[in-house]
Amino acid sequence: MDGRLTVEEGSLYDLLDLLGRNIAAVDSTALMRWSYALQRQLRVLEQYNPVGKAQKNVAHHYDLRGELYDFFLDRDRQYSCAYFRNGSEPLEAAQTDKKLHIAAKLLLKPGHKVLDIGSGWGGMGLFLARTFGVDVTGVTLSREQHAVSNRRAIEEDVTGQVQFKLLDYRKETGRYDRIVSVGMFEHVGSAHYLEYFRKVKELLAEDGVMLLHSIGRMEPPGGTNTWLRKYIFPGGYAPALSEVLAAIEKSGLWVTDIEVLRLHYAETLRHWRERFLANKDQIKQLAGYDDRFCRMWEFYLAGCEVAFRYMNQMVFQVQIARRQDAVPLTRDYMVAGERLQNVSGSLAAE
Repeated sequence: MDGRLTVEEGSLYDLLDLLGRNIAAVDSTALMRWSYALQRQLRVLEQYNPVGKAQKNVAHHYDLRGELYDFFLDRDRQYSCAYFRNGSEPLEAAQTDKKLHIAAKLLLKPGHKVLDIGSGWGGMGLFLARTFGVDVTGVTLSREQHAVSNRRAIEEDVTGQVQFKLLDYRKETGRYDRIVSVGMFEHVGSAHYLEYFRKVKELLAEDGVMLLHSIGRMEPPGGTNTWLRKYIFPGGYAPALSEVLAAIEKSGLWVTDIEVLRLHYAETLRHWRERFLANKDQIKQLAGYDDRFCRMWEFYLAGCEVAFRYMNQMVFQVQIARRQDAVPLTRDYMVAGERLQNVSGSLAAE
C-alpha cells in the first residue's frame, strides 16, 4: 500500500499466484498452525456485529464513492460471485446467469412477497420484480447503496412493486413468501448465526423458501485474514458449512438443497481485477482516490482471487424452508426454471 514493494518481472498478481500455489507448504508449519488456532480463539471478538456496529462496518466498505464500483463491476453492480457456465462468457452474462440460477431455486410466482436481505445497489431485487412479477422489499445498512437502489426503482418506475429500506434485517417485520440473501452473510459474524436464522424463520411464511448465497471455506471454522479485516471488511468472516448448518439445525429450519460453487468467484475476481487495473487512471481522476488506495484495492482483488484458486475459499448456496414439502422432491425444477427463463443473452446485451 505504501509503494515500498516493486515487482520487477511480472505483476503483483503473478507474485501472489506463485505464493498461492505453494501455500500448502507454509500452512503445514507449526507457526501457521498456531496462528490459525489463535485466530479461532479471537474470532468471536473480531466478528461481534450487534445492531449499530454492523452499520459502521458496512459503511467502511460499501459507502465508498459510487463511481469506484462503476469502473470494475458489471452494469448491474452485482458485487458477488457470478455464475460461469463455461468460464469464457462475459461478466455481464455470468452475473445475469447468477440471478437466474438463484431465481430458479426460489420457485417464484407472480405476486410473491420477496425479502432481499442485504439488497446492495438493488440489482437483484429489481431483476426479480421485472422478470418474475414479484413484490420486493430490500434491506441494507449502506446509505450509499440505499440511495442508489431507490433512485434505480424510481427510474424504472417500479416503486409500487419494489422498496428499499435503510434497516438492519433484525428490525424487519412481517411475513414473506421468499427470502434471498446474496453476499451479506459474510458480515453477520459467527456469534450471530443462530440469531440470523431465527429471524429468517420468523420472517418466512409457513410454505416459504429462502436462498442463502455466501462466501465460505471448505475447511473447519477459522478466522479472517488480518489485513483483509483491518482495511477491507471489518467484522467480516467466511464461514465453514459446518457452523452454518449447525445454526440452521438449532433454528428448526429445513435445509432442502446445497450447492458449492468452487472456481466461479476466482473467475469473477479476475474480471474485476482486470477492469480495475484498466480503469485505474480514471478511478484516480474521476472517483478521487489516490495511489495508496489503488494499491490497496489491487492487493485486495488479487489476493482474494488467489484465495479462491488455491486457499480453500468457495461459495455456497443453501436453500432453506420451514417445511420439508415446500419444494419439489427432485432438483429438476431448477434446470427447468433456468431454461424457461433463457434470457441471459438478451438481458446482458441490454
